[in-house]
Amino acid sequence: MDGWESTAGTDRILDVRYVAKKLPEITLAFWVMKVAATTLGETAGDLLAQTLGLGYFLTTVILALVFVVTLAVQLRARSYNPFFYWTVILSTSTAGTTISDFMNRDASGRYLAAGTGSLGWGPQGLGLGYPVGAAILSALLVAIFVVWRRSGLPFAIGSIDTLRGETFFWSAILVSNTLGTSMGDFLADSSGLGYAGSALLIVGLLGLLLALRWQPAVSNVLLFWLAFVLTRPLGATAGDFLTKPVAKGGLALGTLGSSTILLALLLGLVGYAQLRQRRQTGAVGAVEVDTASIGVS
Repeated sequence: MDGWESTAGTDRILDVRYVAKKLPEITLAFWVMKVAATTLGETAGDLLAQTLGLGYFLTTVILALVFVVTLAVQLRARSYNPFFYWTVILSTSTAGTTISDFMNRDASGRYLAAGTGSLGWGPQGLGLGYPVGAAILSALLVAIFVVWRRSGLPFAIGSIDTLRGETFFWSAILVSNTLGTSMGDFLADSSGLGYAGSALLIVGLLGLLLALRWQPAVSNVLLFWLAFVLTRPLGATAGDFLTKPVAKGGLALGTLGSSTILLALLLGLVGYAQLRQRRQTGAVGAVEVDTASIGVS
């Protein structure tokens, strides 16, 4: 058995009421929805903090509260619900955008739209810069995985079936989405690659991870988490490409227009996933009824 997928029977005994199937299957549709959600998280975060002028600090506080509420709904659910799950993914992506911006940026004109003197209430940003911010977030993500590992709970998304395990999972998701935002902004703004170059680099790295999936010596669970982190900067660069002016290499759709398009796309995908989940649940229920009937007769 892969060392990343060890089980924890004692945890299940302490939490026997917890229902196992609360996270989705990892399919191509999952990754399409992940990129759509993270791209929307980028444009929606910028919409609140920059376009509406709430600022990084106030927007981060608001979105952190939204994350807590959506996570509470997800944790209380007793089975997988696509709407609950992807709402939390979206809230972590949106909050991750403004948390990253608040950590890395400052009030200088470099990060403000033309003609804007300041953003919102409170401090404009810590001004740590992308390398320092990414280093802090990387260390925090590693710390979460170390504690998770020492707990004996499984890392594989299909094996997470306890409340503690899902709490570790969502903690890692929030930090990884924040880290991915820092990586994406660094590549798009500071590396000189631009939006297209950054996107090509990330797609190339994702292609490498896909190729490694068929190597027995490489843990698929490790590949999943690496891909999960990398799809966030892909969403960040895609969001910047949609919203930024043509002069900067973008499509100039704006944060509102881009967010509206991406929200419609994500709602359509989640609606399809919800319908598919109901059909699967109904089919399982019908099989159980038929089995019970046979047993009675």
